[in-house]
Amino acid sequence: MTMQKLLSKTRQAINDFNMIEENDKIAICLSGGKDSITMLHAFKALQRFYPKKFDIIAISINPGFEFFDTKLLQDICDKLEIPLFIENSHAQEIVFEIRKEKNPCSLCANLRRGAINSIARREGCNKIALGHNEDDVLETFLLNLLYTGSIGTFSPVSFMDRSGITLIRPLIYTPEKETKRFIKKNNLPVMPKVCPMDGTSKREDMKQMLFSLKKEIPMVRANLFGAIKRNLPDWKKNRDWGTDFRPLISNLF
Repeated sequence: MTMQKLLSKTRQAINDFNMIEENDKIAICLSGGKDSITMLHAFKALQRFYPKKFDIIAISINPGFEFFDTKLLQDICDKLEIPLFIENSHAQEIVFEIRKEKNPCSLCANLRRGAINSIARREGCNKIALGHNEDDVLETFLLNLLYTGSIGTFSPVSFMDRSGITLIRPLIYTPEKETKRFIKKNNLPVMPKVCPMDGTSKREDMKQMLFSLKKEIPMVRANLFGAIKRNLPDWKKNRDWGTDFRPLISNLF
């Protein structure tokens, strides 16, 4: 995936849902995975030509896993000249050792989200950019449908009235395979997966289900995404987001 193609998809999402306004200060969530690193490079490139001026910082939460490489993240941000704020947390200890959660992803996500929100507010950010890609949108839709009986996925833009911060997801039009290609084409370093739950969650089951369905129904991804855009109010282009934030269930599995 070329930078031009990445920026085309990213800018389309940003424009469709008014994700960036003049003088925004945006905190980019940096986990070290392919999606967050791709998003970081996209925002840095967008700064050079996007008609609305905005500032960016990067925030990373160290959950306490053994191989979490903060130096790799610092080197990436130093090269791009993006300020990086790293917060050490005890998520790994709380989730796996103290609470011994059978379904740890939700609690871990909540702990990380709280730390990210605190740093973003401290640094004067009004928006937080999350690296959810197109696959995440579809997998969350299936999780909601099959496990809760509800029709929904996370929103492109979510205003959190308690903190006054807006969440934006500029990679929602970018398939996971494209972020993989971007990383490979540009020979970018990526942090190895450090969470013991990687590849074992219900979300992974949905990923495999989509892969299997696509063999039988080639248009399944486009059909699902079309259904989301046509039927979910939060996916209407250029809507007024107001303060009607609804709790996300994207990290329950």
